[in-house]
Amino acid sequence: MSPDERRQAIVDAVLPLLREHGRAVTTHQIAEAADIAEGTIFRVFDTKEELLDAALARAFAPGPFLDQVAAIDRTLPLRERLIGFVTVLQNRFTEVFALMHAMGLVAPPEHLDHGDDAGTWRARLHDDLVALVGDDEARLRIPAGELIRVLRLLTFSGSHPHIADHQLMTPDAIVDLVLLGALTDDDPTRKC
Repeated sequence: MSPDERRQAIVDAVLPLLREHGRAVTTHQIAEAADIAEGTIFRVFDTKEELLDAALARAFAPGPFLDQVAAIDRTLPLRERLIGFVTVLQNRFTEVFALMHAMGLVAPPEHLDHGDDAGTWRARLHDDLVALVGDDEARLRIPAGELIRVLRLLTFSGSHPHIADHQLMTPDAIVDLVLLGALTDDDPTRKC
């Protein structure tokens, strides 16, 4: 295995351990999970903290999330496309929230904001999400970008265990509340 492959394998092994043990994870546990000798860790990483930092960088990296959003089938009906997006987003939020809790973090580490790339990946996400709505934007009372912004806000709060009182909202409920509103179809004040 090349040093880069070894590095990635160790990071892959440590992420589940961080969710379970936080910073208290031991190098012995890491070596056992990676199926390597404990000393091998320090041939690839100078310190345990460097390894933990690499694992956090992987967990917060937007690439896999962006790829999942891009893979949502654009031929599905609008509601199903939005449920697909909220499902991907909620999975990302719950994984990140659990990791942050285990690691004692109240926010992502500042040095993991992905620097100049942050603006690039946020622009890509925005463009992908507006494209996800596509021609169905004409059916909306608000611009597609605003619909997505509200979906993201509600998904964030509805996926955070403390904000949601440990009663996480389902992707279907989030999409229906935003897309259809809270009024019943027969309510005379409903504007459809």
